[in-house]
Amino acid sequence: MPVREKEWEDRVKGMLKGELKRRGVTYADLVGKLADIGVHDSEPNIRNKISRGKFTAVFLIQCLQAIGCRNLNVE
Repeated sequence: MPVREKEWEDRVKGMLKGELKRRGVTYADLVGKLADIGVHDSEPNIRNKISRGKFTAVFLIQCLQAIGCRNLNVE
């Protein structure tokens, strides 16, 4: 994998993990919050997606919506 691609994956992973941490949301909490908006996935699968930093924009927006994040600074 080109280094640049890995840098982008690390960046987006860090953004999502930061938002989870700011709100005190664990992966187990995230599973429940995602289920509340109709997105069903297991905790290990979510943990792996976020850990790898390889997830779709749809998954990112679903997570942000589920945890109540209305604004995201991408700077």
